[in-house]
Amino acid sequence: MQREKTKDMILCAMFVVLIAAGAFLKVPVPVVPFTLQFLFTMLAGLLLGPRLGTLAVAVYVLLGLAGFPVFAQGGGLGYVFQPTFGYLIGFVLGTWVTGVIARRGTGLPGLGRLLGANLAGLAVVYLCGMLYCWVVTNYYLNTPMGLWALVLYCFLLAVPGDLFLCVVGAMAGRRLLPLVGIRRERGNGRGAKTGGQGPGGGEADPAGGGEAVSAALGTSVPKGK
Repeated sequence: MQREKTKDMILCAMFVVLIAAGAFLKVPVPVVPFTLQFLFTMLAGLLLGPRLGTLAVAVYVLLGLAGFPVFAQGGGLGYVFQPTFGYLIGFVLGTWVTGVIARRGTGLPGLGRLLGANLAGLAVVYLCGMLYCWVVTNYYLNTPMGLWALVLYCFLLAVPGDLFLCVVGAMAGRRLLPLVGIRRERGNGRGAKTGGQGPGGGEADPAGGGEAVSAALGTSVPKGK
């Protein structure tokens, strides 16, 4: 039992570090570059499950709000007033959704289920991010953003990179799950491990959405992540 708790703490801490690092790992593709932050939040849900995965992402967000420079533009409570902060909220909720869907059923989840879990989590991220961005830009920054501009800059230009990451995450998760072990979580208790256990036992914005939002507003908007 103690060994399992220690392993959980180590894995959770590891993903906090990976998510923080992902905010600064940018893939320089044309139009809207994207970071690897969403990939690591997604893998947290797949590999750690909904409870521990969400905890890892929540700890990362809280560290940033507490002032630690883990966001792309530093840290601090002021990030809640950034248009892209909603994507951070989406990361937390999306990780939980991804973990719940991935851990349904018995045995190792197939590639299709993992991909579906990633896409569902991505939908939550964009829903939270776009809604938050629209509210902040229109009612706090007083820089009105229309529906078409919101869809264009916060979805159409940004989503291709994240869809690619969903496929990469599903493939990586399929290979890594047997190594970390599968922990079933039901209710508030712990389930038993099932499936192939390996030797070790069991800004926030979308793909570069901060740049897109900045372009839409005509200003330099710090990323939420």
